Amino acid sequence: MSASRPYIPNRGGGKRGTGGGGNRPASPFSRDRKRQLLVWWREIDRVLLGLVLLLMLLGTGAVMAASPASAARLSTSDVTLDELYFFMLHIRWQVLGICVLIATSLVPHELARRGAILLGAAMLFALVLVPLIGVERNGATRWLDLGLAFQPSEFLKPAYAVLLAWILSWKVRDPGLPVIEVTGGLLGLIVVLLMAQPNLGGAILFVGCWFVMAMLAGLPMKRIFTLTGGGLGLLVLAYIFYDNARNRIDAFFGGGTAFDQVDLASRTLLGGGWTGTGLGLGTNKMRLPEAHTDYIFSVIGEEFGLIACGVVVVLYLAIILRVLVRLVDEDRLFIILAASGLIALFGGQAFINILMNLQLFPSKGMTLPLVSYGGSSTIAQCFTIGLLLALTRRNPYLSREPFDLGGPVAKGTRK
Repeated sequence: MSASRPYIPNRGGGKRGTGGGGNRPASPFSRDRKRQLLVWWREIDRVLLGLVLLLMLLGTGAVMAASPASAARLSTSDVTLDELYFFMLHIRWQVLGICVLIATSLVPHELARRGAILLGAAMLFALVLVPLIGVERNGATRWLDLGLAFQPSEFLKPAYAVLLAWILSWKVRDPGLPVIEVTGGLLGLIVVLLMAQPNLGGAILFVGCWFVMAMLAGLPMKRIFTLTGGGLGLLVLAYIFYDNARNRIDAFFGGGTAFDQVDLASRTLLGGGWTGTGLGLGTNKMRLPEAHTDYIFSVIGEEFGLIACGVVVVLYLAIILRVLVRLVDEDRLFIILAASGLIALFGGQAFINILMNLQLFPSKGMTLPLVSYGGSSTIAQCFTIGLLLALTRRNPYLSREPFDLGGPVAKGTRK
């Protein structure tokens, strides 16, 4: 009889030599991935994530309401688009956008910063190519078609905020560095490239983002007044030499006619009263250009009512305030600047679009973030929110000292 072999326990808890019938050892990679997801779920701002998903859900209903109007306007004698054509496409873009949002929020701070800077450099180069090889749509050349059409300016927005925060935060190391001048020169280049498209609304957003972040970084009040005067001067020059800006400003101050899209949007917005006509029962939307994109807020007003419009506005305010509250206990200048710039771009675009629908702002080719139909715009906005979630991730058990924006920068503050 052969000697008995000693029993060797299996790491996975099963029996050895069972021909695959026992439990297999757990994969270390699987355990690490589960641990990372658990840490992510604990650190992520779940309130902000919930507000964003709720806004996207409302946007889905709005695109469903607007899809028949846009499908009818874009149908031809040869091709008839289905009434829910844009709605079905929107669902696909939203699913892809949510995947981008979650994937970006999983990225560590340092990797998110480096990736955004590289993306900014690539999109800035693409922005240079737009006037040369760009695709024209609705009288503006803002798209590049490299097998898949996209707007470089949409992806440049979040990358620009992170890049700007990185440069401005250099003052922690050396307060004498000319960070304001460097970022101002970069802003000037972007504005010139955007005006060549033309894209005045996008240029206004970039200027507003720079203004907010420069003030948070300690821009002196004297420079603020100087730059404000310079901005007004540039706006006057744009009115004199820039036909697109002059026509839209004249239309805004001169009042609309029955055939102006801004006037149509206003009448559509008010057509449903407080409670709306009901889903699919709106009639004014059928005459509204870009009902699924630029003027989707008016469609919400007609079919779901002014109360629903108020809910949308409150959601945007809640998202902005949530990010600002999250930054109260932050102690890193870069995080404060980057998150502030990202939410300034997001909120600024939302309220420009809303004011445009209310006839309180000149007409711009600007979508309502996470609500309007869009391909590159939806992905870019989800990437923006993903960056916000990644940058504001925080260990709930770690206490921090708030960063003092009014105090000296050299107090041991981490960059």
